[in-house]
Amino acid sequence: MKRFASTILILLSFVCANAQIEEPRSRLELGVAGGMNINSMEFQPSIRQKFLNGYSGGLNIRYTSEKYFSMICATQIEVNFSQRGWEEDFDDGTSNSYIKVLDYVEIPLFAHLSWGREERGFQFFLNLGPQFGFFLNERDYYKGNWKVEERPISLQPIYGKKVENVFDYGIAGGLGLEWKTRAGNFFIEGRYYYALADIFGNSKTDDFGRSANLTIYARLGYSIRLF
Repeated sequence: MKRFASTILILLSFVCANAQIEEPRSRLELGVAGGMNINSMEFQPSIRQKFLNGYSGGLNIRYTSEKYFSMICATQIEVNFSQRGWEEDFDDGTSNSYIKVLDYVEIPLFAHLSWGREERGFQFFLNLGPQFGFFLNERDYYKGNWKVEERPISLQPIYGKKVENVFDYGIAGGLGLEWKTRAGNFFIEGRYYYALADIFGNSKTDDFGRSANLTIYARLGYSIRLF
């Protein structure tokens, strides 16, 4: 997965850097967006989980530089607040569960590629690029009547364990549809984030060899043209 994502980014950067400018553009847009997150974690050894819902929202700036054949090329930078985390699935027929909520500030740096109408009408778009995150806060919820010492020994270290790596990074990509009007631009997007960093230590002496954020976003947004 890491090699595949890195290869895609390298190829995309190569195409953008070496493409002959067909039709120059100079358009700057400012927008807001937000929506729901569906979160889980990739653990090694694995932990049985349910998806944990959260929310995200923030600002984005997009600069459109050129149209290459039918593809409109832009760069998009965002600053978002995002809730991540996971919910353990006890699978014991009860309502018992353990939930960890993680708050982050996210900064995606996207190549924004779109096809369709530039002024009035619809555009289909692709966002792809690296995403960086800065951990802010964590909250633990113990639901039901259970004790940590009653859980499997391999799982006991996870309960209440504090985040050890505050810097997060990975690959994000999304597909969406944008409606351009005189009153501004409205868009909807589905996005996926795959973290390459771990939130806990991953050495041979640590409890987990892998502890990475996985997030699906459903986003709605609005933007206006500055110039």
